[in-house]
Amino acid sequence: MINTSDRILQEKLQNAASDMVRYGRAFYGKGWNLATSSNYSAVVSREPLRVLMTASGKHKGELTVDDFVLVDQQLSVIEPDGKPSSTAMKPSAEAALHLAIAKHEGVGAVLHTHSVWGTVLSNRFAADNAVTLSGYEMLKALAGVKTHETTIRIPILENSQDMDEVAKIVSRRINSEELKHGFLLRGHGLYTWAESLAAARNQVEALEFLFEVVGRSGDL
Repeated sequence: MINTSDRILQEKLQNAASDMVRYGRAFYGKGWNLATSSNYSAVVSREPLRVLMTASGKHKGELTVDDFVLVDQQLSVIEPDGKPSSTAMKPSAEAALHLAIAKHEGVGAVLHTHSVWGTVLSNRFAADNAVTLSGYEMLKALAGVKTHETTIRIPILENSQDMDEVAKIVSRRINSEELKHGFLLRGHGLYTWAESLAAARNQVEALEFLFEVVGRSGDL
């Protein structure tokens, strides 16, 4: 007999997978996660920490609910009961970065995109170490922003093949005001997070819109 806690976890896993499938297709349609780029994760349990992530090598426009792995706080792939999984699937090389963000209280989901404008701006403003967004109504879609008369900076971090090192940098800075809404990896893409998948989805949409506005304005 399945107990209540097991049933709740199964429901969370199913709902999170279904949401990430939908978001993957929507983002693919926008050109934000072409080929097998990008990855998504959702916290399904805090005590103990359990995170559902897209498996490595999956095309985000063609995701199914079976294209995810459940990991613990050591990034071991497990079954819902905590036992080691026999699946051949594994989390992406950026799983350590997702986990570093997910460990912080208040984070329920992490979404990562590879858009054209995020990539372009991460190089264009690399010398400034951030993309500055100011005076746009869409800023109010971001967590905690109440007025368009706001200026925020989205930090640009150097990309690296050593995601464990990037994860350490982000973990040290995640509680700072500058990393409140996310960051760009140079030449790579956007990372953003929120208390839920839906809220993180909203931040992706808002930030990608703002990146395109800034990018196109620079070409005028």
